[in-house]
Amino acid sequence: MPSNDARNLLQCAVPTAAAGAITVAVSGAVAGGKGALGAAVGAVLAILFMGIGLYVLQRTAKSLPQLFQAMGLMLYVAQLLLLLIFVGVFKDTSLFNPRSFAASLVVATVVWMAAQARAHMKAKIFYVDPDAEKNEKSEKTGPSS
Repeated sequence: MPSNDARNLLQCAVPTAAAGAITVAVSGAVAGGKGALGAAVGAVLAILFMGIGLYVLQRTAKSLPQLFQAMGLMLYVAQLLLLLIFVGVFKDTSLFNPRSFAASLVVATVVWMAAQARAHMKAKIFYVDPDAEKNEKSEKTGPSS
C-alpha cells in the first residue's frame, strides 16, 4: 500500500478506534460486561467494513479513475446497508447487549466518515499533474539525444 494510502487509512482508523474504546468504556459502565462486548464488536465491525471499503476505493481510483465517484457512492450505500443488516441480525442476540452494539456501530461509522472527510481535505493531492506537461513536450519533440 503506498504511503499516502496508508496515511489516509491511519488517519481514519485511529480516531475510530479511540471512539470505539470510549464507547466500550461507557457501555461497560452502563450495561456491564455484555454492553462492553457489544460495543467492542460494533467498533471492530465498523473499522473492518470501512477499512475494506477504503482499500477497495483506493484500488478503484488507481485502476479505473473514471469509475471513482460512482464506485464511492455505491460502496458507501453497500457499507451502510450491510451494517444495517448486521444490526437487524443481532438485535435479539443474548451474546452481548444489542443496544450497545448498535450505538457503537453508529458512532464508529460516523467518526470514520468524519475522519475520512478530514483526511481528504488535509491531503495535498494534485488535481493537475505537473509532470504531464513535460511528458507531452518530450513526446512531441521526440527523444532528446
